[in-house]
Amino acid sequence: MPTFHFTLRDLPPEAEALREEVRDFLREQFRGANPVTRARSWGGFDREFSKRVGARGWIGMTYPKQYGGHERTFLERYVVLEEMLAAGAPVSAHWVADRQSGPTVLRFGTEAQKQKIVPGIVRGELAFAIGMSEPDSGSDLASVRTRATKVDGGYLVNGTKVWTSNAHLSDYLIALFRTQVVPDRKHEGLTQFLVDLRATKGITIRPIIDLAGHHHFNEVNFTDAFIPDDFRLGNEGDGWKQVTTELAFERSGPERYLSSIALVKELVREVSARPDDRGAEAVGRLVASMTTLRQMSLSVAGMLQHGENPNLEAATVKDVGTTFEQSVPELVHALLDLEPTLDTGSQLQQVHGYITQVAPSFSLRGGTREVLRGIIARGLGLR
Repeated sequence: MPTFHFTLRDLPPEAEALREEVRDFLREQFRGANPVTRARSWGGFDREFSKRVGARGWIGMTYPKQYGGHERTFLERYVVLEEMLAAGAPVSAHWVADRQSGPTVLRFGTEAQKQKIVPGIVRGELAFAIGMSEPDSGSDLASVRTRATKVDGGYLVNGTKVWTSNAHLSDYLIALFRTQVVPDRKHEGLTQFLVDLRATKGITIRPIIDLAGHHHFNEVNFTDAFIPDDFRLGNEGDGWKQVTTELAFERSGPERYLSSIALVKELVREVSARPDDRGAEAVGRLVASMTTLRQMSLSVAGMLQHGENPNLEAATVKDVGTTFEQSVPELVHALLDLEPTLDTGSQLQQVHGYITQVAPSFSLRGGTREVLRGIIARGLGLR
């Protein structure tokens, strides 16, 4: 019967040496940044910062050198991501491209696509968005209805993608379109495409303002948008296989347990100022949970390093990790009886306010709990 394969591992010396280098860089970059700014790390979109990170060789770390990559280990890359998130660095301008778009192009793209796209990702110059979700489809990714109809020299695309984070700021979208309707086989007839968001006519990007008043989600409408043949990513009809591979890159990194780290830090600072048994127990439980999740996430990085398929373990890290992250603001409220605020109050209150607002989304991005638990159940032979 299938089982989980989480293996405890230590980071190699070169990874720990890299950690100090990254910390020195981040101290220089963000000296004096307040906790509220740092709390927005994953959503912070700063192209100039991303270019500086690229110049240090910390984007595309595992990519082949022939495309500008550095052929370093997944464990070294893990250290960089961990330190960036712990410091609250604004990683959003290169995050998706580095994590999943680049690896997807490297795995399924043509040589011309690799040469055109990957070096720009490595330099921190290209930002990518993810074109998977659609209106009325919920978490059923295979129910894609946006059609790419074959025409001379390419495809005409009509339909809508939604919840497309940073599409209004990005250069490219990797999108899943339906190129063929296969009755009773919705997982077939799907194809991935590279979409140039700046040059493609027939695309309209409309903002979706979330309940916190922020704009990072978008609705992307395609009306007879022409996508050339050489922007098709992989073979026609292979989209489902490719997109599930892409999602594995999305589910297992340190972002799956560090999204609330700014609030954890503020809680520790508050409890340390007035220590008592209740506070010490709460912080101890948080640290124990984070340590366990870190070991699980590191195990997945090790599996990637050895060329193994970590889909089951990655889904587990994502499910358990986001459950933990969402528990942090509730714990802070219960422990301190402190109301979260947005623009007033202490740094703790404002960080608490921000994390409270965004935490519900943690279990949506990268797959809902229901989807993840279905993947886990199938992986364990339970369904």
